[in-house]
Amino acid sequence: MARARTSRSAPSRTRSPWRRRIGLAVKLALAAAVLAFAALLTAVYIARSQLPSFESLKSSPNGQMIRVHAADGSVLVSLGPSYGEWLSYDRIPAVMRDATIAVEDRRFNSHVGVDPVGIVRSLYVNYERGRRVQGASTITQQLARNIFLNNQKKFGRKFREGILALALERKFSKEQILELYLNKVYYGGGAYGIDAASRKFFGHGADRLTLPEAAVIAGLVKAPSNYSPTADAQAAVGRAGVVIQQMVRNGFISAAEAREANDVGVKLAPAPRQNSVRYFTDWALPQLDLLIDETEKPLEVWTTLDPAMQRQADAAVRANVPKGAQGAMVAIDRDGSVRAMVGGTDYVSSIYNRATQAQRQPGSAFKLFVYLAALESGKTPEDRELDAPVTIDGWSPRNDSRRFSGEVTLRTAFAYSLNTIAAKLGQAVGFQTVADMARRFGISTPVNTHPSMVLGTSDVRLIDMTRAFASVGNKGVAVTPFGITRVTPEGEEIYRHEVDRSQVLVAPNVAAEMTDLLQTAVNTGTGRAAQIGRPVAGKTGTTTSSKDGWFLGFSSGLTTGVWMGRDDARPIAGLHGGTAPARAFHDFMIKAVANRPIEQFETAVTLPEAQLEPDAESYYGAPDNSTFVDEAGYGPDAPQQAAPQDQTPTFGPERPVVQPLPPRSDDEQPRPDERLDQDWLDRVTNQPRRDAVRTPPPPRGAPPAQPPGERPNQ
Repeated sequence: MARARTSRSAPSRTRSPWRRRIGLAVKLALAAAVLAFAALLTAVYIARSQLPSFESLKSSPNGQMIRVHAADGSVLVSLGPSYGEWLSYDRIPAVMRDATIAVEDRRFNSHVGVDPVGIVRSLYVNYERGRRVQGASTITQQLARNIFLNNQKKFGRKFREGILALALERKFSKEQILELYLNKVYYGGGAYGIDAASRKFFGHGADRLTLPEAAVIAGLVKAPSNYSPTADAQAAVGRAGVVIQQMVRNGFISAAEAREANDVGVKLAPAPRQNSVRYFTDWALPQLDLLIDETEKPLEVWTTLDPAMQRQADAAVRANVPKGAQGAMVAIDRDGSVRAMVGGTDYVSSIYNRATQAQRQPGSAFKLFVYLAALESGKTPEDRELDAPVTIDGWSPRNDSRRFSGEVTLRTAFAYSLNTIAAKLGQAVGFQTVADMARRFGISTPVNTHPSMVLGTSDVRLIDMTRAFASVGNKGVAVTPFGITRVTPEGEEIYRHEVDRSQVLVAPNVAAEMTDLLQTAVNTGTGRAAQIGRPVAGKTGTTTSSKDGWFLGFSSGLTTGVWMGRDDARPIAGLHGGTAPARAFHDFMIKAVANRPIEQFETAVTLPEAQLEPDAESYYGAPDNSTFVDEAGYGPDAPQQAAPQDQTPTFGPERPVVQPLPPRSDDEQPRPDERLDQDWLDRVTNQPRRDAVRTPPPPRGAPPAQPPGERPNQ
């Protein structure tokens, strides 16, 4: 009997070590779970204690927003994150709240911040599909990620995200969490929050959202770049249909309401056109890094751009640029404020700013600096030079007429852009002096000192050349282009531009004499197409084989520069500074200065010497200028050729042609017995009649005399 009892107890003693091990493992697991739960609670409550207040979270931005204003206060463009009005929970339409919960977190109102059911469901679906197609992040987790973390798909980030979600649920109510989420989540197109998204995509505030519109916005969160109406309107509407189905499935709306919403559809607001305004903002905004230190607060940037002038500039360039070419225009006011900037014919197809970045040869427009250096050295417009063959260091410039006019005044030489005279002046004052003058007037690109530099063989930027002409029009005082007038983050002004009028580049009488030459070029010489019915001073320029065409000039305090050409620098048949660029200048300026008072220059126009061109054709035709090989066939000795009445004249490279002119009024037509003298020019240009004897120029350094009762050009 004793032996039998011993055999029955043996199996019991054999199993007991396993039981003890299992029991120990269970106890350890329970202890670990308790410790983990305690650690989790500790982490959650520590995180909760460190969370900002609800008001702080409402005011914290997601990034720096920059809103750019035009000179009239209108908004040109908004860059960076865009925020609308903050909508409290009770102001958010119920359809917006329901649509968001249905598509992003159907168990939002029942979980504690992290949804275990959703995690299991997501794992199962992803396992069935063999790839990740469904996430398990709750609305609270997304809010935690958007505010405190980033989008890196790492376990550590997901763990911190879960801790923060649990903490948020402990500190804030469901209503507060949903309010924060809907006002801060990113919806694409730079829009943060439902109000910004609603205004961007539908043109009205989020408090007026309809069911279809709410479905579109709610559907954007999954992939803003893919479903954004600005990127793919059809994809956005298709995604909205999925949202509406989820709302029906979760009992937020009925099937009948869903059918009605699908029938009504949505009307998307048209996306703003990326027009030429962006050329200006792309140039101006990088300057903020040098002007201010603020990098977080939303900025209101106030600029100099005049929207009406910008539209006129855009239209003038588009209307006149030759087919297959590009065009650029800059308009600068007398204080340096940039009123219009066009960097190309279409910003969407090319963001390259030819007004501020492109470097091209200016042709005869560069003679501005040659004559400025000569005038500063003591020359006057009345001085005479011999137009004859000349060779300088092995270089022999020629006039495009291939003829020489003998002794002429500097005024005549400039009006008809005689290359030999420019070369002689450059040699007389020194080519280094000419280069220094160009740099003095704001040319920021390298300027060579070869003899041919006087004919514009150094590359320049349009904005620099326009700045130089503006400084001449400003009586020799430096004009520095600027685009930003003030910056105000949250209503506090942290920057305001101050105009510096202290830098004098040349004496006032030198600037006046240069203006005299420039005005003559427009009224009687190379730039007649730029006339606008009021005093204009300017200069054309064309480079070899018509690769570049320029016109730069000023009137009534506004200076405008125009360039046209191809980006690949190929020749363009018919492109000369006195044709398309001058016409674009005319089309823009005649409207841009229409409401400005007419300002007479402080110098009078004097005709080039009549004996060089004894026939009336020389004044009523259309001479054009000559540069390095510039606008061939124009000049005081160029043969005149009438264009066929039934054809548009063809301007090819190095072909002597004359551009047909519109019919003149009776007052402008010369009478058979009329002399082409200064009285005639005064009459056709609305200048006051002057004595036959021209008043000698004032001593150098003395201020130029002003006609009685005439307001000086400011």
